[in-house]
Amino acid sequence: MTTDTPLMLHGLRVPITEADVSPIIWRAMQSGEYEAKEARSVRSLLHAGDRVLELGSGLGIITSIMAQTPGVRIWSFDANPHLIALSRRIAEANGIENATFEHGLLSAGAPENHVFYIRRDFWMSSMLEMQGPYETTISVQSSNLDDFIEAQSVNVLVMDIEGAERDLLSAARLDGVDCVFLELHDHLYGLAGVRSIFASMDRLGFSYDPRGSSGPCVLFRRDDGQIRPYEG
Repeated sequence: MTTDTPLMLHGLRVPITEADVSPIIWRAMQSGEYEAKEARSVRSLLHAGDRVLELGSGLGIITSIMAQTPGVRIWSFDANPHLIALSRRIAEANGIENATFEHGLLSAGAPENHVFYIRRDFWMSSMLEMQGPYETTISVQSSNLDDFIEAQSVNVLVMDIEGAERDLLSAARLDGVDCVFLELHDHLYGLAGVRSIFASMDRLGFSYDPRGSSGPCVLFRRDDGQIRPYEG
């Protein structure tokens, strides 16, 4: 398959070749299973005018789906520079102009250098050495998450960061953020880690939203105290 006849995935043109990704990820893309749950969830997540910060671009599939919501602005970060290049390629192929992809890492603390472990199956790349064999490491300088949220008036946070969400949310403020959509990674921190994430979100004033959640892909919203209409 060449970029002249790109793969179609979740309604997007995906000019990615077999050489760009691992065999496991290529098969998931060809079958349509790649980020299928996330793709279904984010289609109803955003509203016109939302300002979205995405941590963990991956291939930018979810980014490009979100960018189709009228009037949204998206900033997407990934610690893997190869994925940023692929994300930009997919966004360009689909005429996406309201999303910015940056190589970087945001954390809830003072900027510092982090070791990032790059794996062939890129969805396993992370800051955790214990997660398994890796191909190489890079050093990534972090920036402060809450400073970025304030500077860009972000009101929606989306993240898939391979276990780093637990520590990030335990220290973040998330001032101005209305909803957070993330993927849980209980295989990395167990149910105790899931419980700590829910405790952090409760502390920050967020409630679990079952209508926007599916399995490990969970949505948290600020609780406005309103009773919600029944949906059969």
